[in-house]
Amino acid sequence: MATYFSNTGLNAALAGLAGTGSTNVIPDVSLHTASPGTTGANENANAGSYARQAAAWNAPSAAAMTNSSAMTFSTAGTTAVTNFGLQSSATYGGGTYAGGGALSAAVTAASIGFAAGSLSLTATG
Repeated sequence: MATYFSNTGLNAALAGLAGTGSTNVIPDVSLHTASPGTTGANENANAGSYARQAAAWNAPSAAAMTNSSAMTFSTAGTTAVTNFGLQSSATYGGGTYAGGGALSAAVTAASIGFAAGSLSLTATG
C-alpha cells in the first residue's frame, strides 16, 4: 500500500478529483532499500540490469487501485528491497517521485516480480 506521497502526488490527486488533471504522474515503479519518504530516497542501486519498470493501473474503485500489468525487476540480489516508489520517469534519478510504500516483506533476490494486482494504492481520509 502506498504510504508516502509527495506534493506532486498530492497535487495530481487533487487535480484528478477536481476533474482538471490529465497527466499520469506514476507511469513507472522503482524499488527502494529503505523508506523513500516523500522524496524518493533510497532507490535500489543503479547497477547491473536494474531499471524502473513501466506500470499500468486499473481504474480506481472504493478509494483504491492496483497495477494492471505484471512487472519484473533485476537487481544485484545482495541487498534487501523493502519499498516501492511511484515515478514520473523510467530514467534512474530522473523525473518526479510521486509516492510509495512498504512491501509486505523485504525481498533479497536477483529477480523481483510483482503480479498484476499486487501493488495497491489506497486513499484514506
